[in-house]
Amino acid sequence: MQSNKIGNLNYNILIIGALFFVFGFVTWLGSVLIPYFKIVCQLSTFDSYLVAFAFYISYTFMAIPSAWVLRITGSKKGMSLGLLIMGIGAILFVPAALTRLYPLFLTGLFIQGAGLTILQSASNPYITKLGPPESAAKRISIMGICNGVAGVLAPLILGAIILSDADSIQQKIDSLSSAAKIAELDLLSSRVIIPYILMMAVLMILSVVIYYSALPEVDTDEEDEATGIANVNKKSIFQFPHLLLGVLTLFLYVGVEVIAVDTVYGYATSQGVAASKASFFASFTILNMLIGYVIGIVCIPRFIKQDTALKLSALAGILFVGLALMTSGMVSVVFISMLGLANSLIWPSIWPLAIDGLGRFTKTGSSLLIMAIGGGAILPLLYGYFAENYSTQGAYFMILPCYLVISFYSSYGHKIRT
Repeated sequence: MQSNKIGNLNYNILIIGALFFVFGFVTWLGSVLIPYFKIVCQLSTFDSYLVAFAFYISYTFMAIPSAWVLRITGSKKGMSLGLLIMGIGAILFVPAALTRLYPLFLTGLFIQGAGLTILQSASNPYITKLGPPESAAKRISIMGICNGVAGVLAPLILGAIILSDADSIQQKIDSLSSAAKIAELDLLSSRVIIPYILMMAVLMILSVVIYYSALPEVDTDEEDEATGIANVNKKSIFQFPHLLLGVLTLFLYVGVEVIAVDTVYGYATSQGVAASKASFFASFTILNMLIGYVIGIVCIPRFIKQDTALKLSALAGILFVGLALMTSGMVSVVFISMLGLANSLIWPSIWPLAIDGLGRFTKTGSSLLIMAIGGGAILPLLYGYFAENYSTQGAYFMILPCYLVISFYSSYGHKIRT
């Protein structure tokens, strides 16, 4: 009986792990798409970061509606619907590539983000509740490995297809006449068509697989007796300050995480690294995140608690940013990539700390946390502004206060309950 229960749990974790792989593959393509669209659509640095804005801002707009959708569909059907919506966003890249219309590309990214919002709203509290609360960060770290493996592969695969000869293409375009330049840009734009058709097909197939899978429904709003007593007089989600601080902290964290991955290509080229080599730094950043996830699986909760992991992550982030600002060239770029290691345990630690004790308010609290992913839209755009108007290196100063807030939440913020 016990072995069957463990077997079912492992099966469920495997299915959710596959979804987190999808999250990672789609999410971390931005590190390649930003420099790609900058060339294809002839954009400024600031305008190119609208790629991250369009993708992540959908979380802010869709988080509350996704909670409403999940109340109707349940977790499993909601995950299936999210994959279906992502497939629609992916196929929009075909007409966008044929017309080379940047707003249409951004619309496709927004729709993909909307589908991911439903997936994230369903799967994050699902995996948190799928076992003992004290090991929630460990399970989320396992999901992070699935996400991270995809994040390493995605920039390498798509980068090899659309940015393999970026240096020579840029030089060639600069020397062409207007008509020849348009033809060359149209040819470069068409490179994304086949990858995104394949992505659409995979997403549609996964949608059907999840719909007919044996995943159980988990009541994420279920509360034990002690939680019920503690929340008996609470009528609103705004009566949980540790959650609200968690939302702010997650907003800043996601912005920092996206900056570390999506800006490292541009930063590397500004430091004299060839574009063909610079594309590998996004994967290196995510590889560092994978190392951190493994550390989390081994150490949480056996050797360190979730709040301790969060505290160490914030301190590591401050250290790596400081070293990146004090050095230059390849060394400085490597320290930006090392932020992947600092960031790896922040999401797995914040999430269970923030929803702890919410009880019947868990779905609403999870929606607010999903809204916080909008930090990945706002902060990279701010980085793009500072990088364009000041310097690509000096712009990284903006993420130091973010790590200070994360440090505060790890030490005191998550304990504030009234």
